[in-house]
Amino acid sequence: MAVTEAIKASLRLASFRNSGYKMLLHGGESINDGNDPGDFDSRRNGVSKNHHENNSQNLEGRALFALSRFGENARTISEPTWLRRVQHQQAIMDPPSPVAETRSLSDFLSEKGISGGFFLTGEVMFILRPLVYVLLVRRYGVRSWLPWLASFGVDLVGHGIISAVRHSSNDYRLSNAEKSELKRRKFLWALYLMRDPFFTKYTRQRLDGTQKALEPVPVVGLLTEKLVELITGAQTRYTYMSGS
Repeated sequence: MAVTEAIKASLRLASFRNSGYKMLLHGGESINDGNDPGDFDSRRNGVSKNHHENNSQNLEGRALFALSRFGENARTISEPTWLRRVQHQQAIMDPPSPVAETRSLSDFLSEKGISGGFFLTGEVMFILRPLVYVLLVRRYGVRSWLPWLASFGVDLVGHGIISAVRHSSNDYRLSNAEKSELKRRKFLWALYLMRDPFFTKYTRQRLDGTQKALEPVPVVGLLTEKLVELITGAQTRYTYMSGS
């Protein structure tokens, strides 16, 4: 687990850097281009987001591309050989168009200032939190409160820093996707209820109490028993690395 989380943290840090230090969406699995989905369509067509119109736009785009390629091929065939040679030589002599460079850390900090430094801190804490948790579990054991408290503390502090930067600085106007990402991260805090030692000392007792209370009830008691077994199985196999 430690090796897996170390690799994931390295990849996410690289993705965070390559994105120009934008907030990671879904742990880096989604691209954060700073735009909200559907903005381009609403600016271009003024509305509608139904499936049929999206397909129509795709077909129109393909048709325009095919027509453009057809025109280029036809022009190439109709042009004289000497003109194509001149164009080829000119293309070789012309310098290639510059490629947009990824924003460096120093550029980011000089642009965003202190608020940028705080944002970086909060986002790096979110990225490294799973690795910190796994390393502490490996060192102190899953029954120790230290990994649980340290991990939850890193989550709270990191989220608090990003939220404070968001509300105090005009440089960080989050897109809808980034706002949804912050909500998703808060929702993942519910997994702490399923992680030991909290699960063993509190959550499991509540589940057992509910199961005993509903046991006499036909069907419901049986379903509750199976549900508790399912939750317990998921707790031991899933919750430690989920949300990381």
